[in-house]
Amino acid sequence: AGAYWRGDENREMLQRIYATAWKDPKQLKAYKKMMEEAKKRDHRMLGKQLDLFSIQEDAGGGLVFWHPKGARIRTKIEDFWKDQHTSQGYDLVYSPHIANLELWKTSGHFDFYAEGMFDQMDVENEVYQIRPMNCPFHCLMFKDDIRSYRDLPIRWAELGTVYRYERSGTLHGLMRVRGFTQDDAHVFCLPEQLEDEIVAVLKLTQGILSRFGFNKYELMLSTRPEKSVGSDKIWDDATAALVGAMDKLGWSYGIDEGGGAFYGPKIDLKIKDAIGRTWQCSTVQCDFNLPDRFDLDYISAE
Repeated sequence: AGAYWRGDENREMLQRIYATAWKDPKQLKAYKKMMEEAKKRDHRMLGKQLDLFSIQEDAGGGLVFWHPKGARIRTKIEDFWKDQHTSQGYDLVYSPHIANLELWKTSGHFDFYAEGMFDQMDVENEVYQIRPMNCPFHCLMFKDDIRSYRDLPIRWAELGTVYRYERSGTLHGLMRVRGFTQDDAHVFCLPEQLEDEIVAVLKLTQGILSRFGFNKYELMLSTRPEKSVGSDKIWDDATAALVGAMDKLGWSYGIDEGGGAFYGPKIDLKIKDAIGRTWQCSTVQCDFNLPDRFDLDYISAE
């Protein structure tokens, strides 16, 4: 396959050669069988055959068009998702698709995630950014009113469409796109509520995944990356809450050193599909930094 030197489409094209090595013929046979099964389950082929979705190059790569049949399936999934969240005490919210660039500077995304964001646009002498994340919007909504400790926890959920820049050579069907809708939720809670709230989120995630037949998955605790914001104490407290929640559930997990987001550690759930392939899926993040950067507060009992 072709590949640009250092991933830069302005540099020379190289030829990438793939190879595999196996301990014995039995392993090679199993691998070939898996590749055959993978071809049968290629979602790009199935999407075309079943008339579920398409990616129209005239509109741009990595942008998905849901056809009527696919839209009906998506609606069923979204209705199920809404029912699951509202039954667990979540309120549904909606937020804009663009915002003033200053919002992304406050959140830190412009400093730490700029390479994954589309170019900005000028609107009446102000600079706007199409959103790559939903988090800052929910922070603004929390800040829009006076909050009391009696109001907490506040649980908000949104099917938020986001747009992220991906190089054309990395796009792949529905698996790597430039625009997608993610099931996103934010819980604002007291420090003493944190661990129990994480446990509840993990149980909700497990319940939803199991309904779709995903009963085998790996958990990874992703820790502080080299490029990050916040004090050591904030990171230690956030990491301890994630670990405490998994320990309460008795779930085993691995460690992904430096794999956290720039604003906080996270638990990554990697699901296994019908033929044993592993895919990154749900993420549970603990973030003390955004509340601090947006100056979020509440009236305490004192």
